[in-house]
Amino acid sequence: MASNDSIKKTLLVAVALCIVCSLVVSGAAVLLKPAQVKNKALDRKSNILAAAGMLEPGQSSAEIEEKFVSRITPKIVDIEAGRYTTELGVANFEQRKVAKNPETSTDLGDADDVANISRREDYAIVYLVETDGKLDKIILPVHGYGLWSTLYGFLALEADLNTIAGFGFYEHGETPGLGGEVDNPKWKDQWSGKVVYDEGEVAIKVVKGSVDTGKSGAEHQVDGLSGATLTSNGVTNLLKFWLGEMGYKKFLTNLKSGEA
Repeated sequence: MASNDSIKKTLLVAVALCIVCSLVVSGAAVLLKPAQVKNKALDRKSNILAAAGMLEPGQSSAEIEEKFVSRITPKIVDIEAGRYTTELGVANFEQRKVAKNPETSTDLGDADDVANISRREDYAIVYLVETDGKLDKIILPVHGYGLWSTLYGFLALEADLNTIAGFGFYEHGETPGLGGEVDNPKWKDQWSGKVVYDEGEVAIKVVKGSVDTGKSGAEHQVDGLSGATLTSNGVTNLLKFWLGEMGYKKFLTNLKSGEA
């Protein structure tokens, strides 16, 4: 009898401990969620500023927030129409949710899905840098599959909408030291000044090995990632998609002509 009582007590203590622990973990998750959301938003703003070449080393969160609010204007684009839209609000816009919703996204066939994303969102949020009402840069969200993961990043274009101001990824799961070299500052620096289009067609690409700067077309090329051919191809493909007809090309054309 004593042995049975001991087992019951042990089980009761174990159950009670599990309940208390689950309550503590749940409570901590609820309490920490606002901070997590705030940090995620700050990280996104930092990456947008970095793509545009506007993030300075050592800037505080308050400085980042101030620069973003004062210099960056977010707008929603209807990708199919190639124009801005006010049907969706900027404040609560979540592009990944839009991409997953069949009502706000387009199913891609194999011929169109060069970025291997399956569905393309019908709406995207872009970020404008303006001075005295004139466009300085525009930052476009892009994503596509590499070797092991979907890479999410921002591509910044100069006011001519053809010259790259900056490019970087803020989320991916590529192999460290190989495909993970997309995070290498030296590799990211190569993108600045490169040219996207050649006679209206997407020409920008990551080449195998190093760019021969003496050859024609070097302005459209970036060095490949050593030992990471599939990741390099993934970067080329996602840019081909998002800067092409299924992506932002119509919008960029309209924006350049003042019809966006």
